[in-house]
Amino acid sequence: MTDPTPTAGRNRETGVWPLIHAERAALAADLADLTDEQWATPSLCTGLTVREVLAHLTAGASLNAVSWLAGVIRCRFDFDKQVAVRLAEQLGASPGETLERFRRIVPSTTKPPLPAIAMLGETIVHGEDIRRPLGIRRDCPIGAVTAIAEYYQGSDLVVLAKGRIGGLRLAADDGPFATGSGPLVTGRTLALVMAMTGRATYCDDLEGDGVELLRSRCGTA
Repeated sequence: MTDPTPTAGRNRETGVWPLIHAERAALAADLADLTDEQWATPSLCTGLTVREVLAHLTAGASLNAVSWLAGVIRCRFDFDKQVAVRLAEQLGASPGETLERFRRIVPSTTKPPLPAIAMLGETIVHGEDIRRPLGIRRDCPIGAVTAIAEYYQGSDLVVLAKGRIGGLRLAADDGPFATGSGPLVTGRTLALVMAMTGRATYCDDLEGDGVELLRSRCGTA
């Protein structure tokens, strides 16, 4: 009998891409009318402006496994340097060019050697890194946000989410996501995702005895 697992895995990957494309399109639409001053707003990613985070998203959607590895080797396995180099490549000469470059990758399925669900997480989390300082709110589909919450709660691959929420009970009040045991942290699924990925400001949106412990574990994103 043929093992169905590889096919199931491919089907899951395929099902994630429409969610990624929808989130990219929504972000591009939200940023269409920003002023130059807004583009220069500090994002929730320490040291990066709104414009720079968008360029980072473009870079991530422009690298396949081979080009990613080549860049890592060129940067002598300095991953932070690799991120900075790729961001600079996609920044463009003006905010308008930065946005246009991002629009071009909206339908892309190119990715570094990461699962598609990690790319969805990058898109939603960095989208919030941009939106929150600008006062823009997006109600992401609960299915998409739940999927990345479930991914992050068991992974330290991209961000140290699993370690950050150890010993805590997280429970969404707007969807089915729940994980862990210990002092409770509850709130919107999106706020839980952002807090578990290190964005301390989202702890203000959460309730429960475990919130302050989670806040203390949130460092720079």
